[in-house]
Amino acid sequence: MKHPATKVGLALLLSVSTAALAIGADSKPLPDAAPVANAPTRAPHWAYQPIRIAGAPAVANGQWVRTPIDAFISSKIEAAKLTPSQDADRATFIRRATLDIWGLIPQPEEVAAFVNDESPDAYEKLVDRLLASPHYGERQARRWLDLARYADSSGFQNDITRPNFFRYRDWVVQSFNNDKPYSRFIQEQIAGDELAPGDQDALVATGFLASYADNPNARDLINRKYQIATDIVDTIGTAVLGTTIGCARCHDHKSDKLTQKDYFSLQAFFANTSFNAKFPAAKGAQEEEFLKAQAIYEAAAKDILERQKAIIESVRDKATQFYKERFNPDARASIVKAKSEWNALDRWVNYRAETVTDQTALSNYMRDIANDEKNPDRTPEIVAKWREYSKLNEELKKYEKLKPTRGSDTFTAATELGHPDAPATYVFFGGNHERPLDEVQPAFPEAISKEKPDIRPSATSSGRRTALANWLASPSNPLTARVLVNRVWNEYFGKGIVGTVSDFGKAGDKPTHPELLDYLADNFVKEGWSIKKLHRQILLSSVYRQSSTQRDEVAAADPENKLLASFPRKRLDAEQIRDSLLVAAGKLEDSLGGPAVFPPLPANLNVGPAWEASNDPRQTNRRSIYIFARRSVPYPLLETFDLNNTQQAHSKRDVTTTPLQALTLVNNDLVFQWSQALAGRVIREGGDDESARIDRLYQILFARHPDDYEKGVLKVFLDQHEKVIASKAAEGRFTIAEPTGKDVKISDPIRTSAFVDLVHTVANSNEFIYRF
Repeated sequence: MKHPATKVGLALLLSVSTAALAIGADSKPLPDAAPVANAPTRAPHWAYQPIRIAGAPAVANGQWVRTPIDAFISSKIEAAKLTPSQDADRATFIRRATLDIWGLIPQPEEVAAFVNDESPDAYEKLVDRLLASPHYGERQARRWLDLARYADSSGFQNDITRPNFFRYRDWVVQSFNNDKPYSRFIQEQIAGDELAPGDQDALVATGFLASYADNPNARDLINRKYQIATDIVDTIGTAVLGTTIGCARCHDHKSDKLTQKDYFSLQAFFANTSFNAKFPAAKGAQEEEFLKAQAIYEAAAKDILERQKAIIESVRDKATQFYKERFNPDARASIVKAKSEWNALDRWVNYRAETVTDQTALSNYMRDIANDEKNPDRTPEIVAKWREYSKLNEELKKYEKLKPTRGSDTFTAATELGHPDAPATYVFFGGNHERPLDEVQPAFPEAISKEKPDIRPSATSSGRRTALANWLASPSNPLTARVLVNRVWNEYFGKGIVGTVSDFGKAGDKPTHPELLDYLADNFVKEGWSIKKLHRQILLSSVYRQSSTQRDEVAAADPENKLLASFPRKRLDAEQIRDSLLVAAGKLEDSLGGPAVFPPLPANLNVGPAWEASNDPRQTNRRSIYIFARRSVPYPLLETFDLNNTQQAHSKRDVTTTPLQALTLVNNDLVFQWSQALAGRVIREGGDDESARIDRLYQILFARHPDDYEKGVLKVFLDQHEKVIASKAAEGRFTIAEPTGKDVKISDPIRTSAFVDLVHTVANSNEFIYRF
């Protein structure tokens, strides 16, 4: 149907067109275009074409081919008259693979066991062990959470904590560890509530949709609904389809055949979607601990809380009315309706209004009236109530430390408010929600698929998202599998087969190895969408096993290393650096899942209650994936090394080199404490001999032994630095850096202090923060 505003939009377009034709006095009307007989039909863009099943090409260097992947790579290397690099040594390989699969450096004992394993399946056993570890899920989840714009807070000016959102993060980790088929992984995140009503895991999965930044103070509820749907559709386009679908919101896509109608037809799948952040969670140890702490707080503050509630109840009707009147006119039109007259849009608006109108919001009625002397509703009674309520707020602060700061007994999930009908969706002129044009129904982008959605409403839900989820996870969808295998390839080689990992359109990069991309995508689907099998195939290939040693002939012929005739070196990302330092120091707490943690911030960074730092090492030394992701306060140590942006789907980590990074590793108190612990570990494990200690340090950090030159340089450093420390003692400015840890024997404090600084220096080296 046509929306009434369509006439206005068409009139505007006609007037613009007429004005354009009138420009130039000599302009002449163009003749009608003659039809072209038998005009060739242009083939769809390569990414929208069905996946082509291609066999591995024949190559001259057949001995190098360990998996079909190698044949595709070798074919292009041979065509360029180059040869692959030799295999990396085993120590380099296990460090590389452990960092890639776990995000951590390996232990020296693990390195030695692999290096000395003479069995013919040594590499297979290593890869299988790494993939079987829970650390695999933690590493893979970090990549997906970047795309899901995951955060533990809502963003905007108040940046409200989302205390139960850790459940979605844990669901992602567990899904990777369980090797949940990627098809099901996608389906549950899009429509878990429709696919498995009542299943907490499937409901939690829809946290993917709910991860948008949100402003509960927004007065324009209709626009907020539109912005939420926009965020969801843009994220799915980026994360799942690898397509810049968001470019078609305001106008037809300028490079890809994606129209505004396509864009808003995708939004129509979410027209009836809202979110409930208070679903009761199944009771477990975490929930019981939270409820116990909550009960202690409520018991201690019972009198104050009850008095506040009584004050709110005495003004609830007026406060509610006051708050409703602050919404914009479109929202008020739904709010003032009798519930019996609500349509689908009215239900969404009223649910949203009820969700954001909490006790704090209602108390603002008293504040605003009491502070406005010209307001006709201002009475001595209201002023007195506000003063009493404010006084109670101050008294309540005495019990703040009793409140549980972590955890929750609820979870967040998508809902459709128990009805199958959905609000209408329109194409918006210029993307402006106040200028609707044609109404659209749920549909897939025509350039990508000619399929029609199979929508099957239930008594309580529209069924729209299930139809979208099934299409996204269908083998007939040409993009979903291609995009995922390309992302995994990018993880290992630093650049995808398609370099623009979230843009498979015309403006994106063309694939360097299109046949390999389709082989991987086809095999991925045939293997049951198993992500672990995909990883395993890449990890056991010869191309992954290559050395990263510089080869001048390769650099000259292929400066961007697109042919992969040598293995690409890569700087570790922020989490790998922090977590590997904790591993080296022997401090990593590797417990799985649970509420986010708050490690200490730099002393000069005061963000008040936004970050309640803990001093419990069982929390502060956990993996970086468990650090609280507050949108307004990114954890500084990670942010310095190009942490992801939580405001939107983050496709690929930046790799910058800045002075601040070096200064952070040198001056950060935590990094130095880890260096002290590492020094203690090296002394304990290396014994009294300094040469053996240096050997052990290199084994821990680099999975190798130092050569004679390196040992000589470090020996000179120790001798010179020992003199520097001793001279400070003579000048009365003596400070000493001590190694930490149990059973650390110190015979010479000054020499040992110099050794701590040596350890700190080596841990800050380029070799540590790169994987080769």
